[in-house]
Amino acid sequence: MNSKPIIHLASEEISEKFKEKIHEIELKEREHEVEQIALATGLPYLNVQHFPLAQESLRLIPEEDARRLKLVPLLVNEQEVRLGSTQPNNPEIKDYVDNLKQRRPGHYLIYLISDNSLEIVFKAYTGLAKTRSIKTGVTISENEIKKYSGTIKDFTRVNDMLKKATLTELVTILIAGALELRASDIHVEAEESGIIVRYRIDGSLYVAANIKQELWPQIISRLKLLSKLKINITETPQDGRFTIHLSNDTIEVRVSTIPTAYGESVVMRLLRSSATGLNFDDLGLTGKAYDDLKREVERPNGMIMATGPTGSGKTTTLYAILNKLNQSDTKIITLEDPIEYKLKGINQSQVDYSKNYDFARGLKAILRQDPDIVMVGEIRDFETADIAINAALTGHLVLSTIHTNSAAGAIPRFLAMGAKPFLLAPAINSIIGQRLVRRICPDCKEEFSLEPETLNRIKKILSEISPLSGVKVDLTKLNFMHGRGCDKCANLGYKGRIGIYEIMTMSSEIEKLIFANKASAVELEEIAVRNGMITMVQDGLLKALAGITTVEEVFRVAE
Repeated sequence: MNSKPIIHLASEEISEKFKEKIHEIELKEREHEVEQIALATGLPYLNVQHFPLAQESLRLIPEEDARRLKLVPLLVNEQEVRLGSTQPNNPEIKDYVDNLKQRRPGHYLIYLISDNSLEIVFKAYTGLAKTRSIKTGVTISENEIKKYSGTIKDFTRVNDMLKKATLTELVTILIAGALELRASDIHVEAEESGIIVRYRIDGSLYVAANIKQELWPQIISRLKLLSKLKINITETPQDGRFTIHLSNDTIEVRVSTIPTAYGESVVMRLLRSSATGLNFDDLGLTGKAYDDLKREVERPNGMIMATGPTGSGKTTTLYAILNKLNQSDTKIITLEDPIEYKLKGINQSQVDYSKNYDFARGLKAILRQDPDIVMVGEIRDFETADIAINAALTGHLVLSTIHTNSAAGAIPRFLAMGAKPFLLAPAINSIIGQRLVRRICPDCKEEFSLEPETLNRIKKILSEISPLSGVKVDLTKLNFMHGRGCDKCANLGYKGRIGIYEIMTMSSEIEKLIFANKASAVELEEIAVRNGMITMVQDGLLKALAGITTVEEVFRVAE
C-alpha cells in the first residue's frame, strides 16, 4: 500500500515556488483521474490547458448559460462544433445542444473535461470584448420578432404560421403573435388530442392555434431553456423568466409551468415596460369619483385602498397614483410581490418568503427608511393591516390592495382580520372598488339595439343614481354601441381596456358604524350611495352610454 509522506513545515517557511509545484502536481493527478473516467465510460476527453480558445468560439454560448450548465464552447468552425463539459450526460445539456443545432448547424462533439479546464474557459470569457455580442444560444432577438411585424392580424394567421414553422420559429411566432395581437398572457396547454395555444387579450382568453402533440417535448424544452428552468423536472411546478429587448420597449416574459394529465402546462405573462406610463387622468375616473379620489390622494396621510379580484387593475391604479405623487421632494417606497414594473424615482422592494421577508416584516423595515408615501402590494393578515393602519395615523400616506368584491366590503374585511375599529375609521381616506371592461374598437364601432328586458334593467340601475353625485341621465334617450370586428382589433370588436369604479370616501355616518363594530358591506354601500357614490355597475353603464364599452361587458364583470 503506497502512502504519501507527510511533511511538517511552518507555513512561513514554504516558498511560493514550492506551493506552486504542489498545486501543479495535484492538478495533474486530478486531470489524470478525469482522463481515466473518460476511458472507462467511452467518452472523448480533452485537456484544455494547452488548447487555443478563440473569442468567436466562446460567443456561441453566453457565459451565464456556460456557468449554469458547466458547458463551454472549445472550437466552432463551418464544419464542426466542439464543446466541453464536466457532466456531458446531463439531460439538460442534451436539450440545450439540440436547440443550438437549430440555430448553428454542424457536427457536434462533447468532450469530458476537468474542473480545471472548465475554469480556464471561464477565465477566457473575461477577455471577450464588451461590445455588442452576437445573439447566439437560446434567446429571442429583436430581429426574429421583427420578421413577423405587421404580418399577424388574427388567430387564423397565427395557426397557419405555426403549422409551417420549425421548432425555433415556432416559439418565436408564439411570442410575436402575442405581441402583435396585444395579448397579456400566452397559455400553452397539453391535451389528449394536441397542444392548445390560447392568448389572453384585454382580460379574455381566445384559442389562437392547435399544435401537434408530438412537438410538445421539444417546445417545452425550448421554453424551459429560454427561461432558465430545469428541463428534467416535469413533476413539480417551476417559475422562470427571460427578457426580450426591443428598440422601443422591453418585454419581460414570466414563465410558469405545472404538471397536468397530458404533459406540463405553460403560461407566459408578457410585461411591457411601456405600460408603466399610465397617468392618473387616464384611468377613466370621471365626475365626483375623479374629484373625490384626487382630493384624497393629495392628503399627506391616511390610507387609499384598491379592492377587486385578481386581474381587475388594482396595481395599475396604484401605480398611476404613485406616478401622480412622484416628486423630487417626496420619498416613495413600495413593497411588492412581485415587482411588476420598474418606476423611475421610486424605491421598490420585493418580498421573499424564503428569507422570511414578508409584507409585515418588509413594511416594518420600510417605515424605518423615513418615507412619505408607502405602497404595500396587498394586505392579507392582521399584522400587516395593523402596521399599515398605524403608519397611516402617524403621518404616512399608505396605498395598498385588499381582495373584496366591492369598496364597502373592505371595511368588514379589515374588521374580520382583527383591525381595531377606533384606529381603522380615522386611518381610511378612500376605498376604490374597480373592474376592467374592454373598450369598443374605434375603427368598427356602430350603434347597437338592446332587448327591451335589458333596457328596463339598465333604466332601473341608472334611476338609482343619487342626486348628490351630480350626474343626470335622460332615461328616455338611451343609445348604445358595439364593435362589429375588423382587422385593427383581430375581429374581436374590442381594443384595449378601461376601468369602471366606485369611490367610497369616509364620512361621519360610516365612521359611526365602524366605531360601533356593526359595519356590514350592504349598510355601508347604502350610506355611500346616499352621499353621492356611483357604483361600479352605474359607472360602467355611463361609459356604455358614452360609447366607450358595451352593456354586455359591464354586466359580465360587475353584475
